[in-house]
Amino acid sequence: MQATVKLFKRRNATIFLNKVEYTGFLIGSLPSRFAYINHETKESEGISSWFNYKGWTFIRKDDLQTGW
Repeated sequence: MQATVKLFKRRNATIFLNKVEYTGFLIGSLPSRFAYINHETKESEGISSWFNYKGWTFIRKDDLQTGW
């Protein structure tokens, strides 16, 4: 199976990979739920699935909308 990457022209912040939408972040603007979160009162898993492409970290849009 061949992966198809289509860039959305607005700021290169959104791409479509096999018809799934991903939102891109630069390293300084990653969401607060990125990776594992350890808090004094509770521990929870953050976003643990992502990939890097051309200097951007892309997270599946559905993963950004679920959770907290």
